[in-house]
Parts: sequence; C-alpha cells; structure tokens
Amino acid sequence: MFLPQVIKSARVMKKAVAHLIPFMEEEKAAALAAGGPADERSDAGCFLIATVKGDVHDIGKNIVAVVLGCNNYRVIDMGVMCPWKDILDRAEAEKADIIGLSGLITPSLDEMVTVATEMKKRGMKQPLLVGGATTSRMHTAVKVAPQYANTVVHVLDASRAVPVCQALLDEKRREDFEADIREQYQELREDFYASLEDRKYLTLADARAKAPTVDWKLAANLPHKPALLGTR
Repeated sequence: MFLPQVIKSARVMKKAVAHLIPFMEEEKAAALAAGGPADERSDAGCFLIATVKGDVHDIGKNIVAVVLGCNNYRVIDMGVMCPWKDILDRAEAEKADIIGLSGLITPSLDEMVTVATEMKKRGMKQPLLVGGATTSRMHTAVKVAPQYANTVVHVLDASRAVPVCQALLDEKRREDFEADIREQYQELREDFYASLEDRKYLTLADARAKAPTVDWKLAANLPHKPALLGTR
C-alpha cells in the first residue's frame, strides 16, 4: 500500500481499539470484583517513543505508535525534537519497558548515539529500539550498540515493531532473541572493520599530484560559445 493508505488504516485501527477499551476495562473491573489479582497488568507493556532532538519528522513514529497501541501496548508518544534528557527522564518516571527512537535526517544518527551513551551512564536496562529512514542495521551495530551495555535493535519498519517488542518482553524468548541480535551485530562490526583494512589512503601530497590538469589552449578544451548572449 501507499503511505496515505497505511496511515488511514492505522487510524481506523486506533479508533476501533478506542471503542473496545471501555469494554476491556469493564471486563477487568468485573474480574477484580470477583476476586482476581489487583496487580494484574492489563497491557502488553509500556513503550516510550520519541523523535530525537533536531528532527521534526514523525510519520513513521506515529505509525509505530498506533500499531503498538492496537496490540495492547501502553504507548507514550513524546512527539518530535526531544532532547535525550527529556526522553530518559520520562522513561524512568513512567517505568517504560522499552524505549524507541525515531529519526529521518542524518544528524539524528549522532543524537541516537548520544541517547545510548547517556542510558549507559544512568545504568538503564531497557531495550533500545531505533528506526527511521537514515538508520540501518550496520549503523546500529557499529555506532549505537557499542555505546549501550544492554540490547539495541534496529527496527526496519513499523510492521516489525510488534514482533520485536513481543520477543523482548517474553521471558522465555528474550534471552535467545537478544543473543541472536548481539551475534548478528558482532558479525556486522567485524565485516565493517575488515572493509576498513582493505582501504588504502594517499597522502595529501600524493593526492594533489594526481589532480587532473587541463590544457585550455587546446581547441577541444575551449569553452563553447553560445549562439546567443542575453535574452530574446
């Protein structure tokens, strides 16, 4: 589907879930009244998502938020242009299970590295998900993941957000999933650094010596004179 249809479908899903929520809450209240556990969690988990500082793009982020909301996740959408401190403070205050970062422009990649670094300084344990047009598995593996002691996952698109979150919050699947991600990212890092070893760089003097020279005295190199100068 084209993007407008995807957004429209997501909005329909959101409205449908909003219609069902009162019935779900009523069913939960009835279960509590019948003697059910009072501390039973009604959602699948708390997911905090934000577009990082310096970036105002949010279409992909909004789709992810809606899709997760429709799958019973409590989504905290912080919007766009969010500084790392605001993101982490809110995640700690809300006791978020997972933190998601979105970005479209290249500077957002550096901001995601900053968020991961600050999460490590705070001793945070939540998995960190990154996504957006400029993000990639390679960048996540080489630049973001090494800055954080816990799990970092690149999510290719909104359709992958739900299965990734399910795997990270499932006690039976989480360990194997995280080990697989770490192994994949380690292989990507090794491939990246191996490719750097194959590169050969010239000194500045050698590079200048190889600069092209043009003999402007040759007829073939003379600039072409237009048939008309000015405007008609």
